[in-house]
Amino acid sequence: MAQGLFSLNSNQDGRKWEAVGRLEISGKAFCTGALIAPELVLTAAHCLFDPVEGTRVPVEEIQFLAGWRNGRAAAYRRVRKAVPLPEYDFAASSNTTRVRNDLALIELQHPIRNTTIDPFETDIRPNQGARVGVVSYAHDRSEAPSLQELCQVMAQQDGMLVLSCAVDFGASGSPVFSFDAEGTPRIVSVVSAKAQANGQPVSLAAPLNGLLDTLIIELENAGEKGVGLSTMAAGSRRETGAKFIKP
Repeated sequence: MAQGLFSLNSNQDGRKWEAVGRLEISGKAFCTGALIAPELVLTAAHCLFDPVEGTRVPVEEIQFLAGWRNGRAAAYRRVRKAVPLPEYDFAASSNTTRVRNDLALIELQHPIRNTTIDPFETDIRPNQGARVGVVSYAHDRSEAPSLQELCQVMAQQDGMLVLSCAVDFGASGSPVFSFDAEGTPRIVSVVSAKAQANGQPVSLAAPLNGLLDTLIIELENAGEKGVGLSTMAAGSRRETGAKFIKP
C-alpha cells in the first residue's frame, strides 16, 4: 500500500487532486475545499465567516478554484448557496463541540463536468491508529495542492479526530483521506484547526459521521443566497486558518 500512496504524491499523478481546490473569499482570504459531487464542495464551516467581524460572507464573494496550480485553475465556479452544520457556532470558544461541527457544504452555480476532475467519494470515520492523508493549500504551498506525508488518527476525542498531521494556515477545510489497498482516496473528515498535543503539532478534524445528509437538507432548505448579506471588512489579505489551540 505504501508504494501506491507514494505514486499519488508524484508529479505525473498530480491530477488525482484536481477535485481539491482553493476557496477564494472576498479576495482577502482562502481555505481549501473538495468536490464530492459535480456541484457540491465540502469544506469547514468557519471558512464561511469573516474571521474578524464574525459575520457570514455573502456567497457572491466566494469562488471555488478547482485544481488551482501556479496561478491557473482547472475550473472556476461562483457559489449559489453555502451552509454550515446547524449546530456550528462561530462565536463559541475553541472547544471540541466547535471543532466536531465545523463542516459546511457549498453548492456551485454550475456543476463542474470535466474529464480531468473527478469528485471524491466519502467514507466512514477512521478508527484510532488508522493512516490518513491531508491534501491542502496551506501557507507554504498556497499555489498548488499536495498530499502531506501520511499521518495517523491519534485519538477520537468528544466526537472530533486528533491527527498527527501538522497543518498550517490555509489548510482549513482541507479533506482528510483514507486509502484502500489500491490507494484510492476517500474523504473521511475535514481539517478544522491546528493544535498541540504533548508539545507536538497536531491537527483537529471534524469527521463526516453521516452528517452529509444533514448538510444536504440544509442546502435544499436554504434561500437562493444561502447566507447573510454582510461583507468582509476592507484590509489586507487574511488567511482563514483555524486558531492555534490545544486539545
